[in-house]
Amino acid sequence: MMTAVPETLLAPSLLASDHANLAEGIRQIEEHGLEWAHIDIMDGHFVPNLTFGPGVVAALRNRSGLFFDVHLMLDNPDRFVEAFARAGANLISIHIEPDYDVSATLREIRRLGCRNGLVLNPDTPVDAVLPHLDNVDLVLAMTVQPGFGGQEFRGDVLPKLEWLAAERKDRGLAFRIEVDGGVNLETAPRCRESGADTLVAGTAFFKAADKQTVIDAFLGRNA
Repeated sequence: MMTAVPETLLAPSLLASDHANLAEGIRQIEEHGLEWAHIDIMDGHFVPNLTFGPGVVAALRNRSGLFFDVHLMLDNPDRFVEAFARAGANLISIHIEPDYDVSATLREIRRLGCRNGLVLNPDTPVDAVLPHLDNVDLVLAMTVQPGFGGQEFRGDVLPKLEWLAAERKDRGLAFRIEVDGGVNLETAPRCRESGADTLVAGTAFFKAADKQTVIDAFLGRNA
């Protein structure tokens, strides 16, 4: 079994880029040598916001070979995984909170040729993912309540990252541990120390005057 801790990755979130020029956001990610782009899909029901659909993902795929980390914040993600897979997603993450067949949907994502991920809201107990850990490529722990802007980083989520890292090690698994929400220069090191290896950054990346300094700090290169 693979038990090595994955290399730390930074996945800039296009939600914080210029929505009138998403291709420029993609270019900035590529320009700085990063490999992942995080794409938040919101339906206005599971979260009180609307963002992008499969057509936007497909248009961006035509412009880029980046790894598309697609996060579905949907009431019925099982109905949409095929559309986003066909649009060019490389990894599709689904929330555990809605009422649908999580296991079947995780299997379907892999059948469609994508990696899969499972997402926890801040107040969802981390052991909710326990039945699925053998069958996921990534677990995302939200450190803000998704869909609301201007929230502070939830430090009480950090023990979830520690729990996930311990489970991964004890069970000889290789899923990535991702964190999203209020991750910045101050909170990124805390996330890494708690076990996260995949850091989603929105404003911290796209609004930074010196993006390379931000990247180095997020990835621990300045330590």
